[in-house]
Amino acid sequence: MSRVLVTGGSGFVGSHCIVQLLAQGHEVHASVRHPGRELGVRAMLGEGGYAGPADRVRFFAASLEDDAGWAQAAGGCDYVLHVASPFPQLVPAHEDELVRPARDGALRVLRAARDAGVKRVVVTSSFAAVGYGHAERTAPFAEADWTTLGDREVLPYHASKTLAERAAWEFVADEGRGLELAVVNPVAIFGPLLGAELSTSVVLVKRLMDGSVPGCPRLCLGVVDVRDVADLHLRAMTHPAANGQRFVAVAGDFLMVQDVARVLRSGMGEAGRRVPTRQLPDWLLRLSAVANPEVRLILPELGKRKNATSAKARHLLGWTPRSREEAVLATAESLVRLRLLRASAPARRLSGPASGCGRRPAVAGG
Repeated sequence: MSRVLVTGGSGFVGSHCIVQLLAQGHEVHASVRHPGRELGVRAMLGEGGYAGPADRVRFFAASLEDDAGWAQAAGGCDYVLHVASPFPQLVPAHEDELVRPARDGALRVLRAARDAGVKRVVVTSSFAAVGYGHAERTAPFAEADWTTLGDREVLPYHASKTLAERAAWEFVADEGRGLELAVVNPVAIFGPLLGAELSTSVVLVKRLMDGSVPGCPRLCLGVVDVRDVADLHLRAMTHPAANGQRFVAVAGDFLMVQDVARVLRSGMGEAGRRVPTRQLPDWLLRLSAVANPEVRLILPELGKRKNATSAKARHLLGWTPRSREEAVLATAESLVRLRLLRASAPARRLSGPASGCGRRPAVAGG
């Protein structure tokens, strides 16, 4: 079997990638920002079902903003899954605060992979690099589409994912010296948590479940299960036809937040009783946005319907994702299992993020 470096090993997607790699018999190098995170990641792997020898996973401290550690992390590896990406808790004052570490971090990993003789790198990009800055359309977004930079509705996060992915393709074409590249572009990622750190999509489910939001904004989002995102990474890592390709990861048509709430309300029994299913009027969100810049960020997406297709991943790689409903319910079930829901919470007024998506600005993509 192969040795694989997974960057961002403590993250939602990275931890699931490690679990699946170990289940297939691979050895894993995992990068973490701080050495102290190793114990937490090992606990997450146990939550994911891994009970094998500890020495099949080695941890390396490496930051996307520094060269130190990457040569050691990539050393001896056959493949790299570059999952790590900067994502601040607050919207940055300047776009470059996100763009620079995302782009430069991707290039650091690619250089280390090339210099270590790695065969192929799979980069986790996002639907954020595909479906923003476009006029409304009925045709689903696919791998040939790119987010239009410079559009006033394109947020710093969208720009960072777009520029980082473009830089990766350019590096491999100009300086890769035979290094292969494939890219996965997930929409909003749901599914079972392995630890207490919450991603954007999981925060949406948590706030709906604990009743801390008063209703559902008219926001449209794609859904995919984290286990299927990890599976697609592994398929793109080894399939001969995946080299030089992008793959949109989505489980079906996009859902409105109200649809997500209905799935939770009907599928989670007593635990779903506080989930609000009423739709918030756009005017209320616009009024709230006057005093709340975080709410202001979602205004361009209100009522905007999008879709994307995963036909390429299905046909070329044989990828078969779980249903949208299973992904949403698996998120909620893990929040209950890990006791991450508040016992009781009054419905929050619109003084906080009305999307229920926390402070991160992704709306229809990962």
